[in-house]
Amino acid sequence: MALRDGAYLLPAGTDNAHRLRELADECIREGGSAWLMNVEGQSAEDTAAYRELFNRSLDYADLRKSWKEASKSITSMSALELTRLQRRLQREFDATRAIDFFPAESRLEADTAWGEFNKRLQALLSPGEPHETDGAIPLLDVSDYQGRTWATRRHLWVDRVASAWLIRRFIDHDARFRWLADPLECPKTALGFDFDGAAFTHVGNRVTFETLMASFGLEDDPALARIGVIVHSLDLGGDSVPEASGFEAMLAGARERLPDDDALLSEISGLLDSLYMHFQRGKPAGETT
Repeated sequence: MALRDGAYLLPAGTDNAHRLRELADECIREGGSAWLMNVEGQSAEDTAAYRELFNRSLDYADLRKSWKEASKSITSMSALELTRLQRRLQREFDATRAIDFFPAESRLEADTAWGEFNKRLQALLSPGEPHETDGAIPLLDVSDYQGRTWATRRHLWVDRVASAWLIRRFIDHDARFRWLADPLECPKTALGFDFDGAAFTHVGNRVTFETLMASFGLEDDPALARIGVIVHSLDLGGDSVPEASGFEAMLAGARERLPDDDALLSEISGLLDSLYMHFQRGKPAGETT
């Protein structure tokens, strides 16, 4: 018999079968008909032709062209505009990768190009980002770190503002902060964080927030650990969490609106206090009562 309305193909796999099942069920609910079938090519040529239907090389080329075009104007963008641009381009790239069932060289080239472009965006959002260091993280006595001056790079972004909140909230309640135009100007009596050569910075795969948690025995706090996941995903990338994009958007907007880093820390501290309380209740994101 003739397939009247058309046939759709997806590579075999549980997720794809589920997608086609949903489409078939929708067709049936609307009064149509649908069949799910397993098919395979009868020759190597058939298989090659089938795989070519899913070639995403042109899609990746379009994405890389859009990144190149966007790079011409990013130096004049505000933090909020950069954040919005980064999220939009990330969504577009993720959408293409999600339907790239047979990754080829073009995927590797796009991964490399996105990594380089994303680094440029991060450098504008958070200039002077520290390099990771090696070694173990010693457990410190919090009583030795009271009433101290702590210093980090000015124009606070994700890891620095969250680390400053963590310091004042859980480590040194009387902490004083200095925001540095140049990390080389850090006073010898100050405890530096989140820059190369600082007392507390990136160690291995840990961002500064996570290093501080490990240094002062805070890793067993599940609510802090969830905030750490947000900071890590926004600072280094990797698996995202539902709350990350909202936190990043609010931070970007606050940084545009507020006059200095002291005001920014005060504002974002309230947001992090609220997140901490929410996570202490143990509710998954989006759950309501």
